Amino acid sequence: MSNLSVKALTRTGRLDGWPGTVSVLHGDGLTSLQYRKTGSGETEEIRSAIVSPTVVQLERKGTVFILSVALMGEPFVSTELTGIALNDELYAGLFICSHNPAVLEKAVFRNVRITLPAPEGFVPYRDYIGSNLEILDIESGRRTILYHTPDAIQAPNWTTDGKCLIYNADGLLFSFDLNKSTLSKINSGFATANNNDHVLSFDGKRLGISHHSKDDNDQSIVYVLPVEGSDKPVRITALGPSYLHGWSPDGHYLVFTGARNDKYDIYKIHVSKKKEIRLTDAEGLDDGSEYTPDGKYIYFNSNRTGMMQIWRMKSDGSGQEQITTDGYNDWFPHISPDGKQIVFLSYGKEVNSGDHPYYKPVYLRLMPAGGGKPKIIAYLYGGQGTMNVPSWSPDSRKIAFISNTR
Repeated sequence: MSNLSVKALTRTGRLDGWPGTVSVLHGDGLTSLQYRKTGSGETEEIRSAIVSPTVVQLERKGTVFILSVALMGEPFVSTELTGIALNDELYAGLFICSHNPAVLEKAVFRNVRITLPAPEGFVPYRDYIGSNLEILDIESGRRTILYHTPDAIQAPNWTTDGKCLIYNADGLLFSFDLNKSTLSKINSGFATANNNDHVLSFDGKRLGISHHSKDDNDQSIVYVLPVEGSDKPVRITALGPSYLHGWSPDGHYLVFTGARNDKYDIYKIHVSKKKEIRLTDAEGLDDGSEYTPDGKYIYFNSNRTGMMQIWRMKSDGSGQEQITTDGYNDWFPHISPDGKQIVFLSYGKEVNSGDHPYYKPVYLRLMPAGGGKPKIIAYLYGGQGTMNVPSWSPDSRKIAFISNTR
């Protein structure tokens, strides 16, 4: 029996008398990209180096087909086929068969996705594609799409009572009721140009937002309002741009990325006193700051050593240390409510270390809070807006995120 997580970035033709390609996993573990160049031609194959994978992805880019497979938790290993010209009307599907008609075969498919990527020539931050609001069960690895929209939605927060997910869309904030599967707009008054940096306080009573204020040349400014909404959000940061990322557990401080003198560093600011304190001062970009539930540490991402990696420091900014050291660009560390694990977003080397663009193949990775080898828990098409903010369920068993498709 094969327990497969299958993701397709293309629709492929059948091989039964048609030209086309399929990814095939045999019962003995042999995995290959099989193809037929003409309807009457012989079926050929290119074998993968990975045996008995649990994640299979087939991608089409014009006349190029890419088979990517992995053992769950490990990165993809890819095999490429070029020169297969199929027309625009294609078919996609899953199949199981037995070479011996007397033998009953069984396979389990889960987390199946058909993704249509962003078209060529799209302009980031002007052009958008559709979004899936998803949750993932950490233990089982099962993903569930709760809501799909052809519009851009981003960055879900899980409310502390476990009942709702808060996300942003078109500059506004919305609440998705998990029991009723209904949407409601959160009143944010004049703040109608909110980006995806919005965070709930640890007690769940207040919501911090980053609104692009017209009074500040459309720069991002941090405000606070009650979680149920308000006509008059309270301004916290005097200067911009300021991009919010976390609350202190006691609710007294906010941590954010501030651009001051063309340099992006992490600051904290007292909610009532409104005096900002600089915590980092290194070359490169520091971003994605978030307190641990015990308030002792602040995790963040920084490219001060080259690639974007996960770092942590004490809450006063001292003791800054690098946590990840592998070959990915890692963004937005989110600590589980029980303080035991961190989930974060990882791009490949092809992405500039100082950028976290939309619409790329990305991994969601998990690691112990104290450090250790990260493992991949989700393979998806997303990036900017997928998981910019704390998105753990209150019981530390699930995460919420956004994947994308046309």
